[in-house]
Amino acid sequence: MFMFLHRSNKPKALTSLGTLGLLTAPSVWAVLPTPVAPSTAPPAGDWIGLIEGYIKDGGLVLGLAIAVLGFLWVAYLAFAKFNEARQGKAEWAEVGVLGIVGAIVLIFASFLLTEAAGVI
Repeated sequence: MFMFLHRSNKPKALTSLGTLGLLTAPSVWAVLPTPVAPSTAPPAGDWIGLIEGYIKDGGLVLGLAIAVLGFLWVAYLAFAKFNEARQGKAEWAEVGVLGIVGAIVLIFASFLLTEAAGVI
């Protein structure tokens, strides 16, 4: 009944665990690896070129993420249309058309992303 009034030793244990973590942290920080240079590899001391390189690499990763999302979207639509065709709510020709159009859209998106990677 009065269990909520009982004080626990958990805060003390967490505080001592946190203190122990802070005391051991500097030794862990000492062995961090050096950051990887961007794909354009500017000369040493060129901070603007370094930032531009990281932005370019980030843009390429963003384009890859967009391509993956497009693939997942087309795959989801294809599975949904396939399920509708199995239940008799859609015709099998619609599944085929969706597969062809989805493939064309993915190929076109891949082409555009490849061209954009060359421009960036």
